[in-house]
Amino acid sequence: MRDEVKMKEILEKLKESIANCDIEMTKNMAKEALKANIPLSEAIFNGLVKGLEIVGEKYEKGEYFLAELIMAGEAMHEALNILIPKQDINKEKIPSKGKIVIGTVEGDIHDIGKSLVSNFLRAAGYEVYDLGVDVPSEKFIEKIKETNANILALSALLSTTMVNMAKVIEALKKEGLRDKVKVIIGGAPCDLEFARKIGADGYGKDAYEAVKIVNELIKK
Repeated sequence: MRDEVKMKEILEKLKESIANCDIEMTKNMAKEALKANIPLSEAIFNGLVKGLEIVGEKYEKGEYFLAELIMAGEAMHEALNILIPKQDINKEKIPSKGKIVIGTVEGDIHDIGKSLVSNFLRAAGYEVYDLGVDVPSEKFIEKIKETNANILALSALLSTTMVNMAKVIEALKKEGLRDKVKVIIGGAPCDLEFARKIGADGYGKDAYEAVKIVNELIKK
């Protein structure tokens, strides 16, 4: 009973640390979760993700802004770096909600927004394959074939490189993969109108919205 109470206390503090965008507290509580032998799935879904939901709610209400989203994403990243190795030790398998290939398109080397989305998706229970920046169409195609991914997430921060998103979608069509993979896009120059124009399935203006859209697409 005492262990159960301790576990609940740690999960609650883990949730609060993410909700408060407190990176140091999140790292400390992730370490406490390891010491207490809390199952990885519990730490992620009943700790980190619960906190992320609060961040999302505050963001939607206008109580939090992009700076808080970035801090919450960084806190999430630090916690996962501490917690995920535990998966290998215990061979605990967390059910994946789906597989996602993500990357910044060719010619664009901006990484922050894309990495934030990757962290949020990982924390939400997805298997994420982050290809980094300046990714050519062929590399996206190769990874989708290798992983049988459900979703392809494309990022661009420049108006001069956002056109390469359309090239990736065209490459998917040529390879006969377009009907098998849903495509979402994001980045400063993008919007819903552009997403529709190039034939993408969704547009996320930020990491929180990206997760919501992915959840909806996976359900379909």
